[in-house]
Amino acid sequence: MEFWKKLCAEHAISSEGVLEEFATSGVDRKDVFFYQADDEHYIPRAVLLDLEPRVIHSIMNSPFAKLYNPENIYLSKDGGGAGNNWASGYSQGERLYESIFDIIDREADNSESLEGFVLCHSIAGGTGSGLGSFLLERLNDRFPKKLIQTYSVFPNQDEISDVVVQPYNSLLTLKRLTNNADCVVVLDNTALNRIAAERLHIETPSFGQINSLVSTIMSTSTATLRYPGYMHNDLISLVASLIPTPRLHFLISGYTPLVAEQHVSNVRKTTVLDVMKRLLHPSNIMVSTSRDKHHNHCYISILHIIQGEVESSQVHKSLQRIRDKKEAQFISWGPASIQVSLSKRSPYIQHPHRVSGLMLANHTTIASLFEHTLKQYDKLMKREAFLEQFRKQNMFTESLDEFESSREVVQQLVDEYHAATKPDYLSWSPEQRNP
Repeated sequence: MEFWKKLCAEHAISSEGVLEEFATSGVDRKDVFFYQADDEHYIPRAVLLDLEPRVIHSIMNSPFAKLYNPENIYLSKDGGGAGNNWASGYSQGERLYESIFDIIDREADNSESLEGFVLCHSIAGGTGSGLGSFLLERLNDRFPKKLIQTYSVFPNQDEISDVVVQPYNSLLTLKRLTNNADCVVVLDNTALNRIAAERLHIETPSFGQINSLVSTIMSTSTATLRYPGYMHNDLISLVASLIPTPRLHFLISGYTPLVAEQHVSNVRKTTVLDVMKRLLHPSNIMVSTSRDKHHNHCYISILHIIQGEVESSQVHKSLQRIRDKKEAQFISWGPASIQVSLSKRSPYIQHPHRVSGLMLANHTTIASLFEHTLKQYDKLMKREAFLEQFRKQNMFTESLDEFESSREVVQQLVDEYHAATKPDYLSWSPEQRNP
């Protein structure tokens, strides 16, 4: 909901979908994420799905309740949720397939030039992981030529989770994100909580504050689509510039300057160079990865979306300074440069800083996040712990082969990211195991 709240503010749309009187025409493209109903109300191109009522009920009791098309809100009739179990979420997806895809097909048919789908979910619980995995597979089957992008929230590694089967859920979902998504923007709760504490000085961030960080990444990453310029004004050109080979499609993100509601930002003065340098700093990156002495991790690609009062000459000078100081290490087997896209900002919002920026990047160190999932999974599977709830579902009644298959896919993904650090990557094949 935070994402749609942000989009409404940026496009001068009220919480009930009515265009504000002060809105002017011609500066933005509202039709990318909204369509107009017969009464001229703006309605999000959104489908809200859940297997338990709590979150959807909170949306329906909020000031934004009238914004969404009620036909596009699907809540499982029994409302029992997925019990934090991937297999339960996936199985319920199979049962609810027709009802869910009636909604998705109707929305797709109402789009004049459908480019793709954006899925927002968590990989650790039951619904986001299980139902999310099912949706990824079916969307791929039904719309094979459409792009599928996800914003996937990874669990906090610094806390002991109350979801004991979290490593199983994460691994099974990672297989689908690898095989069925074209682009995955990884949002890591470990890093999000660290950034809230260290950069925004919020000791115990609430869900709302963490979701606000996520929505900032989401809204800024779509800014070039909603305020089109010369480059990256459609989803395919945005994704294609970052993903040179199909499987290496997991992106990290960073944003600066960060501002929380009712909190004063640390950054007082912003320049293009300052923003671009800060974006490369690990403390601003929304993924927490560990150091790896065995591989020279590097960037595969970088895109900076810069917003504000910016001239192209400032960008060229900043790029030259960053290049001269070698502040970003790139792969040796492909073009090595930071791409920059200048994007307009909403005229309806007061911006506390002259310049702000988002980084979307493909970096080989993301492999350490997947390795952590594999280690956690191996610990549980070695003891065959907590498998009873999985065995109750059809996919696992006869065997646990799906776990082994998922582990193999994720291990290959890790191997490929490691291979990408080496000059001979383009001749690498999955059969070549990295040491």
